[in-house]
Amino acid sequence: MNELFKSISKLKGVGEKRSLAYKKLGVSSPYDLLYHLPRRYLDYTSPITIADAAFGETAVLRLTVTSKLPPQHIRKGFSLYKATATDGVDDITIIFYNNNYIFDTLIRGNEYCMSGKISGSMVRKEILSPHIIPANSSCLIRPVYHLTTGLTINRIAADVQSALDIFKNEPFEWMPEYILSEHNLMRLPEALPEIHFPSSMENALAARRRLAFDELLELQLGLSMYKKKSSSDCACKMDENTDISCFFESLPFAMTNSQREAVNDICKDLAKAVPMNRLLQGDVGSGKTAVAAAACYFAVKNNTQCALMAPTEILAVQHYHTLSSLLSPLGVNVGLLTGSVKSKERKAVIASAASGETGLLVGTHAIFQKDVEFQRLALVITDEQHRFGVAQRSMLAEKGGTPHKLVMSATPIPRTLALIIYGDLDISVLRELPGGRKPIETYAVTGKLRERSYNFIKQQLSSGRQGYIVCPMIEENSQELQAAAAYAENISKNAFADYRVGLLHGKLSAKEKDTVMESFQKHEIDLLVCTTVVEVGINVPNAAVMLIENSDRFGLSQLHQLRGRVGRGEYQSYCILMTDRVTDESRQRLRLMSSTSDGFKIAEEDLKMRGPGDFFGERQHGLPPLKIADLTKDMQLFEETKLLSHEILKRDPELMLPENRPLRLEVLRLFARAGENGMN
Repeated sequence: MNELFKSISKLKGVGEKRSLAYKKLGVSSPYDLLYHLPRRYLDYTSPITIADAAFGETAVLRLTVTSKLPPQHIRKGFSLYKATATDGVDDITIIFYNNNYIFDTLIRGNEYCMSGKISGSMVRKEILSPHIIPANSSCLIRPVYHLTTGLTINRIAADVQSALDIFKNEPFEWMPEYILSEHNLMRLPEALPEIHFPSSMENALAARRRLAFDELLELQLGLSMYKKKSSSDCACKMDENTDISCFFESLPFAMTNSQREAVNDICKDLAKAVPMNRLLQGDVGSGKTAVAAAACYFAVKNNTQCALMAPTEILAVQHYHTLSSLLSPLGVNVGLLTGSVKSKERKAVIASAASGETGLLVGTHAIFQKDVEFQRLALVITDEQHRFGVAQRSMLAEKGGTPHKLVMSATPIPRTLALIIYGDLDISVLRELPGGRKPIETYAVTGKLRERSYNFIKQQLSSGRQGYIVCPMIEENSQELQAAAAYAENISKNAFADYRVGLLHGKLSAKEKDTVMESFQKHEIDLLVCTTVVEVGINVPNAAVMLIENSDRFGLSQLHQLRGRVGRGEYQSYCILMTDRVTDESRQRLRLMSSTSDGFKIAEEDLKMRGPGDFFGERQHGLPPLKIADLTKDMQLFEETKLLSHEILKRDPELMLPENRPLRLEVLRLFARAGENGMN
C-alpha cells in the first residue's frame, strides 16, 4: 500500500510538472487520484439514429465516416474542420473548431461512436466537437473528470489506470466484513475500478453507493467521536433555578415563543456538568442577540464570565452596543476588545476581564491573543459560525478550560444540511420574527426598467431613507473591482449626482471597510454601492431600499441574506432584483424570492436547485468536504450510516478493536482534508 501514498509525481508518466497541476485538483498521491471521481460519464452503449437526434440536445450516434473536407481558415488563428458520416440511413456533418488533432485521427470507412450537441437544419444535421471512440472499443462508458490547465480527460484516465494497477497489486479493504454483508456493499477492489471505468451504469451506481456510504459513515463517526470528546470534559455547572425574570421584564419588547424556548434550552444546558455545544440558528431579524443576552445574564448571575466573538470589527461594535443596552441596566459590565482599541484602553479592558469584573467581553479575533485572560470564563458565543473553523472555536474555548459554547448563525440552513455541517452541535431554531417587522416588498425586473428603478430609489433617498446597490462579485479580481468602482463613479456623476454615494468592496482593508460603514450608519452616505461584503450582520435601520444588479449570479440564500440588510427599522422596505438573463430557471428563482421572506423555505429550494457543494460558495464551515455523497440524493444513506455509526461507537468508542482500526484511519484521513479546521 506504500506505493499508493507516495507523491503523485512518482506515478508512472506523471513527473514534477504534471504533479503541480494535480495538486490544484487536491490530488497529492495515487490514493488521492483513485478518489478523484468522474463528475459524469459518456455512455456510448445506447446510440440513437440521426433521425431521432433532437436539435440543441447532446446525442450519442454510431457513425461511419464517409468523407473529410479540406480545412476552412475562417480568420487568423481560427480554423474549421468538417467531415461527413452516415448511420446507414441518414447523413450528418461532423464539425471541429481549431482541433485538427481529433480530425486527423478520423479514418474514412471506419465506424465510431460519437457524443456531441446536435445543430444544423432539417436538411442537414450537424454534430459539434463530439467526443469520439472507436465503435469496437471494449469500454463504451467513459469517465469525464474535473480538469485544470495541463490535464486532459484522457491524461487523467490513463493516470487513474496506473493508480488502479498499483491498487490491484496491493489491494485492501478497510470496511469490516459484517458491514459489507449487512448493508449489501460492493467491495472496494471492485468499486474503485467500476467507479472510473464502469462495465455498466448499474455497476457505476453500485460503486458510487459504496463510496458515498464510506464517506458518510466516516463523517458520522468523526463527528460523534468529536462530540463525545467534548461532552466528556467538565464544564461549569450552573444553577438551573437561577431567576432571570428581571431580564425579560426589562426588555422593550415581548420575546417570541421560539426565543423563549431557545433561552430555556440554553439555560438547561448551562446547568449540566458537560459543556453545552449548541447552534442558535435564526433567520435575519429573528432576535438571536436577545437570546444570547439572556444566556449571558444567566451565566453572570451564576458568578461566571462570558465572551462573544464576531467576525468583523463593525459587527463586534454593533453587538457591544446592543448587548450593553440590554445588560448594563441590570448591572452587567460589558467590555469591548477589537484591533483598533487604543493601548491604554486595551490594558484596562484586559485587566477588567482578568479580574472578573467584566461579565461579558465582546470582540473580534483580538480575544484570541495570549495576554487576554479570564478569571472564570464559562460561556463562549461565536457569531456567524461558518466564518470560524472548529479550530478557531477551540482557541477561544481553551481560555476557559472547557466552557459552554453557543454558536449563532443567520444563514438559514435546511435541517438535513445542518445535521452534517453542525454535526457536533445541538440545534435551536428561531422560526418566528418579532412583532412589528414589515415584510420587505420584493420585485424582479429587467434592465429595461432601470430608469424607473433609479427614480424609485431617489424617492426613498429624498424622503430621508438610505439604500444599497449590490454588484455581483464572482472573484474579487482587479477587473471586477474596477467595474464596481466605475459603476459607483458613473451613478454619482449622473443618475445620483444629487446624493452622497459610497463604495464598499472586499479588497478594502478592515479599517477602510469600517470607516465606510460607519459613515453609512451615521447617514453621511445616502446610497452605498457594494459587493457581497455587506451580506452579513450590518444593521442600518434607516436603510429601506436595495437594488441587486445581475441577481441571476447569486444563489437564493445569498439573495435572501443580502435582502436582509434592509427592513431592519420601522420603515417599509423594498428590494429590486434586476437581471437581463431571463431563463426558466431564473424566473422560478426570482418568483420564489418575490413571494416569500421565509429564509428556511428559500434555503430548501436553494439546496434542491444548486446542491450542497455550492450552497455556501467557498467552504468555510470547518468540516471535511463531501466529495462523493450528495445530501439532496443520499438522505437514506445518511440515515443508514447515522444508525450504524451509533452502533459501532457503542461497542467500540475509540475504534480500537482490530476490525475497526482501518476504519479509524479512514476517519482521521477524511478529517485531515479539512486542514486546521478538522478534528482538533
